[in-house]
Amino acid sequence: MSRVRNRKPTHPGQTLLTDVLQPLHISISEAATKLGVSRKHLSLFINGHISCSRDMATRLGKATDTSMESWLNMQTAVDVWEAEHEGIEAEKYAGIERLTA
Repeated sequence: MSRVRNRKPTHPGQTLLTDVLQPLHISISEAATKLGVSRKHLSLFINGHISCSRDMATRLGKATDTSMESWLNMQTAVDVWEAEHEGIEAEKYAGIERLTA
């Protein structure tokens, strides 16, 4: 039985901003340069408009001396929460049939 989560997990971009960039007084532009991504891409990530890709997770892991898995796990938690809160009767899943023998 899985537990019901009422609060949406924190997007990994928000974690990057509040736990890394702000305490170190690093701007988004500076961080983007250090990560080797565009400022626009990093801004979209920080603001939760795009997901944490495997590439971004690798870059973040190396830049923060953390694991790629930790960043991907944060994104997975967000993705699962969003899927659970779409509702199991969502229209796009209405035609799916159960796989049985």
